[in-house]
Order: sequence, then C-alpha cells, then structure tokens
Amino acid sequence: MSIEFDISNQYLRSNRKKGFVSFISGVSMIGLILGVMTLVTVLSVMNGFHQELRDRVLSAISHSYISDYDGALSNWKAAQTTINQTPHVINSAPYIEKYALLNTASGAQGISIRGVIPELETQTSVLLDNMKLGDSNLTKSDILLGSGLATQLGVTLGDKVTLLTPQLSSSIIGVQPRFKRFNVSGIFDAGVNEYDNNLAFIQLHQAQVLYSMKDKVSGIRLKVDDLFNAKSITQTAVKHLGDHQYYGIDWTQQKANFIKALNLEKQMIGIVLSLIIAVAAFNIVSMMVMVVTDKTADIAILRTLGMTPKRIVKVFFYQGLTIGIIGIVIGLILGVLLALNIEAIVSGIEALLGFEFFPKDVFYINRFPSDIQLNDIIMIALGAFILVILASIYPAKRAGKVAIAKVLNHE
Repeated sequence: MSIEFDISNQYLRSNRKKGFVSFISGVSMIGLILGVMTLVTVLSVMNGFHQELRDRVLSAISHSYISDYDGALSNWKAAQTTINQTPHVINSAPYIEKYALLNTASGAQGISIRGVIPELETQTSVLLDNMKLGDSNLTKSDILLGSGLATQLGVTLGDKVTLLTPQLSSSIIGVQPRFKRFNVSGIFDAGVNEYDNNLAFIQLHQAQVLYSMKDKVSGIRLKVDDLFNAKSITQTAVKHLGDHQYYGIDWTQQKANFIKALNLEKQMIGIVLSLIIAVAAFNIVSMMVMVVTDKTADIAILRTLGMTPKRIVKVFFYQGLTIGIIGIVIGLILGVLLALNIEAIVSGIEALLGFEFFPKDVFYINRFPSDIQLNDIIMIALGAFILVILASIYPAKRAGKVAIAKVLNHE
C-alpha cells in the first residue's frame, strides 16, 4: 500500500473521534447506503412485477401465431403438422378470432369470440386452466365466458345467451345477421382484464359455421421453448411452410407498446431514484471539504516534510473513495438481502398494521415479486462509483492548493 492510502485510512479512523466531522461522514455514508439499497430493491421488485405481468399476458396471447395474408388459413391441418415439426416448437393450436354481439336477458355487449379446439388450446395457453365455474370442455352448443364478462351480462353457469355475428344470412323473412343460441358451460378467470371482460370461447367448428369460413381458420397459435427467441423460431416455421402467403407475429410484436411502457416505467423510476445517490454524492463533497478544512495544519506539515501537492490530492481522494466504496458495497448487500426477503417483510408489515397493500379483490397481483438481475446490480454499482469519484475530485484538488505559508504563520 502507498503512503497516501495509509494516511487517508488514518484520517478516516481519527475522524471518528471528532464530533461534527465524524457525524457528517456518517451521514454521507448512510445516505449512499440508503440510496443504493433503495435503488436495488425497487428495481428488483419492478423486475418481478414486470415478469409477472408479462407471463400473464403471454400466457393469454400465446408466444406467436402464423396466419395467411388473406386472413383465412386454408389447409391448416397440413400447416399445423409442418409447424409442429419445426425445432423448438412445443405445441400449436388452430383458432378463429372474430367480433360478435353477445345478447342476454339483461343486455348485450360487443365481444371478441375465439373458436378453438379445447384440448389443443390448453396446450398453448393457460386462459382455460383457471376455470371459476364449470370446465373447459366444449360441445357444439357450449360457450365459455370470462369472469368479468359474465358479471357484466349477469349470467352464470347454465344460462342461455345469443351470439350474433356480422355475417348475413338469407331466409324467408329476409336478410338478417347470423346468430346461434349457446349454453354457458364455463366461466374462466384469466387474471387479465382485457380477456376476462371481452373474450368468449366456442368450438372451432361452430365458429367456422357462424362466420362462413368452411374449413378455414384465422391462424395457428404457437408455444415455443425459448420465449426470447420466439421471433426467430416463428420465422423458421414460416420458411418450412414454403409459401409466401404465410406470415408470423411473435409476442414482442403483438404487445410492442405494452413492453415499451414497462421498460420506460423502469427507466424513469431508475432515473428518479438515482437522484438519491446523487444527493449522497453531494454530501460526500460537503463532508470532504470540511475534512480538508479541518486538516489544513496536517497538510502544511506534510508539505514541509516533502510531500508534493499531487500526493496530498491522492490522500484526500483516497479518503472520499474509501467512504464511497464502503457505502456502495454495504448498500448493495442490504439491497439484495431486502429484495430477496421483500415478500416476507411486506407480509409481516401487513400483519402488523392489519391491512393489505394489494387486496385480492382490487389487484391481479397481490404480492411483491422480486427478480434480482445482475445487469441492474452492475449498473447501480458503476453509476454510484462514478458519482463518488466525481464527488472526491474537487475536495482533493482543494487540499492540494492549501497555502502552507499562511497556515504555518497562523499556527
């Protein structure tokens, strides 16, 4: 170790015995610890929330889908066989997605209707895994409704509803919308408003009849083994189909705005919370200026003993750097520990105060998920370290410019 580093450590230890300077040093370090700890914890919790939301949305929309530019995929059974043979494709399911008007005794509502084969749909989506009432089996006269939609329409298991489509049919009484009476055989709870309030399922064949699609479907939904490589896998499946009439859309394209909003939210909160670290760094500047003022006599003595101004600068630069590094390391450790145990801590606070932060009847996510990402830790540590370096430069340079003649005359 250099003599400059040894002297800076001596000053750190001696400051503990000096009241106000020691107090300011402690406040500066505590501020840095709290800033780093808060940033690590909040970003980890946000990562957990984002992952939870992403998983819920992706489970509903599937990882990707393949369709025809005409909007109606013919010969879909052969296409599905080819898609299932594509590497990394776990399962696939045909579907028909259209709009309709659902009419009940208490009112009517425009909805999105999805025609599916239940046993295949459950292999690509978890929408039908959580049935609130009934089951996901569909006969030709059955319909499955989202829990929010069923509540809005005032229907429950076993009730009759009428589905009207934009397709027109001719009869002896003239041209009228094509419609069919269905029996509510199940109510599902997807945990996502978009689907719980606006989506209904019927049998694929019934959708083909209602929308005059013959043996065609809207597309084929895919489930892949690598979520973040879904785009490449989907494009490979399209190439295997060997026809330019097909195209594939993965989840990053289906929910591009949703993903951008999540990322922007995390970035903005990260920037705001980084101001806490910036304030702590500013406190280091104030504290080090006071230390330099307190140590002017020592600086003068060191100069008379032959220490150059550049080496004096190093002494106080190392002191500010040491305080910063200790604060960053402790803050990172406490932040990681807090992020790992955030659910238990929040549960304890809820039990102590007697209320829930996220009531189950209001929020879809009623816990504090946490996902610690190494990139976040590295960026926080690096950003805080740069701020500490910048905060240590000015006081250190000021120490190197102390006029020793004036100090010695004063002494």
